[in-house]
Amino acid sequence: MTASRETDKPTAWYLERVLFAMAGSVSLIGGLLALLVSPWFALLPAFAGINQWLYVIFGACPASLILRRVTSLKPAAEMNR
Repeated sequence: MTASRETDKPTAWYLERVLFAMAGSVSLIGGLLALLVSPWFALLPAFAGINQWLYVIFGACPASLILRRVTSLKPAAEMNR
C-alpha cells in the first residue's frame, strides 16, 4: 500500500481491489474443495466468474452492491477525486 502525500497513513482499499481479492479467494477455495470434497464445488469459481463479468458489463454485481451498502468502500475512480 502506498502512503498519501497529505498524511503518512496508508490509503484505503478500493472496491475493485476487494472484489478482485474476493473472487480470487472464492476461485481458489472452490477449486480446492472440488478436488478434495465434491465436483459440485466447481460451481463456486463459476459464480465468481459470472459476478466478475457482471461488474465488467454493468459496472455492478451483487457483491459490489452489498459491499457498498455494508462498508464505506468506493470505486477507485471516486477515491482519486
